[in-house]
Amino acid sequence: MTEAHCTYLDHAASTPVRPEARAALERWLDAANASAVHLPGQAARAAVEEARERVATALGATPSEVVFTSGATEADNLVIKGALWAARERGRQHLVVSDVEHPAVLEAARWLADRGEATLSVVPPAPDGRVEVDRVLDAVRADTALVSVMAANNELGAVNDVAILAGELAERGVPLHTDAVQALPTRAVDVAGWGVAALALSAHKLGGPQGVGVAVLRRDLPVVPLTHGGGQDRGVRSGTFAVGLDVACAAALEATVRDRAALDARLGALSDRLAAGAVAIEGVHRNGPAAAADRLSSHVHLSLDAADPAALSLELDRARVAASTGSACASGAGQGSHVAAACGLTGTPLRLSLGWTSTEADVDRAVEVLADVVPRVRLDLALS
Repeated sequence: MTEAHCTYLDHAASTPVRPEARAALERWLDAANASAVHLPGQAARAAVEEARERVATALGATPSEVVFTSGATEADNLVIKGALWAARERGRQHLVVSDVEHPAVLEAARWLADRGEATLSVVPPAPDGRVEVDRVLDAVRADTALVSVMAANNELGAVNDVAILAGELAERGVPLHTDAVQALPTRAVDVAGWGVAALALSAHKLGGPQGVGVAVLRRDLPVVPLTHGGGQDRGVRSGTFAVGLDVACAAALEATVRDRAALDARLGALSDRLAAGAVAIEGVHRNGPAAAADRLSSHVHLSLDAADPAALSLELDRARVAASTGSACASGAGQGSHVAAACGLTGTPLRLSLGWTSTEADVDRAVEVLADVVPRVRLDLALS
């Protein structure tokens, strides 16, 4: 089911491609190999390097810090594994991550720990999903190689104090990596201003195509490559440049930055309307930070009392409302939300996320459908 055929409220999983990104991709679909020395190859390489500069400008980074990837999952893995492997050579092998990180961070860190290549501290969040600076700092040790805390949570929309945390960690000589995927559409992201050593983003959360993302790696952060080959991108990522995808990523990011303030205000009003309508239904509660400043305007995370998750998903599909009962970033049906569990939330989670194509009509229809569906899935559970 595509966004055009339903009420689409799953922008946190993937948002429709922006016209600017679509045009950029189509222009470079037939690009030559950007590593070739002939004129078509040089033109393709110039397009990639221009895209790198545009991404750097939008993120408050320098072009030499920008590495194109296949998405945020690869970017997160590159930082978590690559920085840890490099730090082991200096006697540092301790990682600190929060318990509400994206699986690309959590699972990469756990994989390293399970193999005996790292020791790992997992910091619990506050009940509203935020990661408290003091809790992270308490977990830091003399041998800490890297800390990873996301800029904003992909389920609850809780926004973290990344700049404050980065400053405190810098005084201890510890680099901070942040997954900024969810924050970017509505929050200003400034690599230099925040003082982070590494950052990950994924284009398809911004209105770019799927299959491309960015790892921003500060030049003083040593990183061991995950893959080896031609060493095309700064020596830390090998492989043929995906010219069209890279240029489309830059176009989507520029459009996002251009529209961000207006989108944030518009989505704030829409999410308030959506949340008010949802919590008016018996047994529906909103989760996440109470203050609007501490949560993304794009996210409305709910808990439903005594509701059957499978029945809820089925009924929403039947009503042609696209939403998520957790995160779309893990494979397999029936998996619970690790974020909800870490925050101690009860009930069935439901994430409704808005984006650049969202309208009042989408919100009003979602509330109408929930008012019809919620009592029925609760009754189904009671009778089962």
